[in-house]
Amino acid sequence: MEIDLEIFRRESKSDYPSNQKLKSRLKKIKPKELDEKFEELHEEVFGTLDCMECANCCKTTSPIFLQTDIDRLAKVFRMKSSGFIDSYLHRDDEGDFVLNSSPCPFLEADNKCFVYEDRPKACREYPHTNRKKMHGILELSLKNTLVCPAVFKIFQQIGKDFRK
Repeated sequence: MEIDLEIFRRESKSDYPSNQKLKSRLKKIKPKELDEKFEELHEEVFGTLDCMECANCCKTTSPIFLQTDIDRLAKVFRMKSSGFIDSYLHRDDEGDFVLNSSPCPFLEADNKCFVYEDRPKACREYPHTNRKKMHGILELSLKNTLVCPAVFKIFQQIGKDFRK
């Protein structure tokens, strides 16, 4: 399925208030049931969407870089970890290492990741919709409805499935 990012941006922004209300309703669902529903919808949505066509996450946001991510990528570039930090990262308001700019400097023109095999843990796990304990990351998932068309679609579907 082809993704029109302009349409996605408009729709996700327009639906954000209703998704905020949905997030509040989802907090009332049993944790196991919520985890199972997110996992089911994750599989369904990613069966139809190709991240390589979109890469909006890589174009607009930064993952958090753990020290292990920094050390691994520094080796890839044959740099010291401090050199990698100086070249690519800064600390955000929460004190986490994030990219200096977007799009990601490792994103190639064809939406492939130059460091895919060595990418940060946050990139490996993104968009986090197939993990356990979804109750704990509902706020993050809500924010991701503005970044990832797949998360937006999952919220649309979960909203239909868990109507009042």
